[in-house]
Amino acid sequence: MSILIDEKTPILVQGITGDKGSFHAREMIDYGSNVVAGVTPGKGGHTHHGVPVFNTVKEAVKETGAQASITFVAPAFCADAIMEAADAGIRLICSITDGIPAQDMMRVKRYFLRFPKDRRPMMVGPNCAGIISPGKAMLGIMPGHIYSKGPVGLISRSGTLGYEAASQLKELGLGISTSVGIGGDPINGSSFLDHLVLFDKDPETKAVLLIGEIGGPQEAEAAAWIKENFSKPVIGFVAGLTAPKGRRMGHAGAIISASGDSAAEKTEIMKSFGLTVAPSPAEFGATVAKVLKVG
Repeated sequence: MSILIDEKTPILVQGITGDKGSFHAREMIDYGSNVVAGVTPGKGGHTHHGVPVFNTVKEAVKETGAQASITFVAPAFCADAIMEAADAGIRLICSITDGIPAQDMMRVKRYFLRFPKDRRPMMVGPNCAGIISPGKAMLGIMPGHIYSKGPVGLISRSGTLGYEAASQLKELGLGISTSVGIGGDPINGSSFLDHLVLFDKDPETKAVLLIGEIGGPQEAEAAAWIKENFSKPVIGFVAGLTAPKGRRMGHAGAIISASGDSAAEKTEIMKSFGLTVAPSPAEFGATVAKVLKVG
């Protein structure tokens, strides 16, 4: 099994006719994802990569039954695109876009609260690599060939470290059930905790690799929840051990601003709640294999 997406999930691409949207829509289709529609205002009635294009998300959902969307929309307009998808009934929204203003994401979060809990969309991102259930479907920009099917759930704030983990797990014959890139922005659509809940319910996920970064309380909150509620082993890692305090790094959210925000502090917090912590990115695969007693 997998979480969030599989080969049947009907996917809509917002911004499908743009340069980046076109390229990655083609990659997703070639991977086997069920891309049923695209949206580009003003280009409704056309087809792109054999996929019908609509002017609005509401039209696309009505005609195709799309349930998940991915946004390839410029930062200034992306919040509106996300809210348009939510308003049209899309249940899973993945935003790749980097550089969405924090205030816009606050507006998105407030907008989502208008929905009853049972109809509230799940958002992944922004500023993320997306989601992949290997061998089934890809909703993102990751290189699909480095992922193989397996029993390890992966949640990462860093796209490239997520790729590194996937590659190592494939080399060891372990593989991934689903990989979720939650993004490195200070305000993101969903947290480690949101996806841990789903992985805990997935019978084919036997362990979870959680890759965090400096900045923010998410990793500490997740570790505390894991100790009390999670039934499977979790391997943690926090990037940024050598980052200087108070300096903003590559990701908008990667800034040490308070006690518990540094990589060293988060690592100690993870260990105190019983997580196994990988010593370095080079040892993601080996650490997971050791925990699962493989090899």
